[in-house]
Amino acid sequence: MQNDWMKDATLKDIDPYKLEFLQALLFESSSLKKEQMIPFLMAVAKRGQEKNIAFSDDEINKIVTVLKRHASPDELAKIEKVMALRSRK
Repeated sequence: MQNDWMKDATLKDIDPYKLEFLQALLFESSSLKKEQMIPFLMAVAKRGQEKNIAFSDDEINKIVTVLKRHASPDELAKIEKVMALRSRK
């Protein structure tokens, strides 16, 4: 997934710094295996706290909607897995 998704008008109210952070995470996670996803997400949460990056539920929903529009079938499956993990908390 390239960074074309960040130009979507749906995301116009989200800080570009947050979107760049997400783009970097998407790139880093692209080669992870299923068993590596939880430790990766834990590290992401810590990194986000260190950089004072937090997303509102509205921002998350907008980002996920846009990512789904631009995702390949494999990427879409990963998004669905992450969102399922998120809904369990």
